[in-house]
Amino acid sequence: MTLYFTTDHEWVAVDGSVDGADQPATGTVGVTDYAQGQLGDVVFVEVPAAGTTVTKGAAAAVVESVKAASEVYSPVSGAVTEANAALEAEPALVNTDPEGRGWFFKLTLTQPDELAGLMDKAAYKTFVASL
Repeated sequence: MTLYFTTDHEWVAVDGSVDGADQPATGTVGVTDYAQGQLGDVVFVEVPAAGTTVTKGAAAAVVESVKAASEVYSPVSGAVTEANAALEAEPALVNTDPEGRGWFFKLTLTQPDELAGLMDKAAYKTFVASL
């Protein structure tokens, strides 16, 4: 699994081949620890349903916290295969485990070349330190 990050503080963990040689690459999408810290206590999450098509950079989910509502943008384009149903009952997972059990949705990547525009963990850490 390879982790990629956006400047909007989303992450995608990618499994599988990104060159199309094997099965299509799949990804798990969520928000970073930095993002959840900026949001404050998350009280509601709306994630895309399986079968939804998402586009890189477009709104794919909504997070509401005690501070405000925010959109979550898809880091890559693809077809959603699974939504994290646990977030409906326990939206605070976004705060307690944002880069683990607090994931938002899983998808099959339709444009794996879009990963080239994302940051690795070291680059993202440097980016956050500059904020």
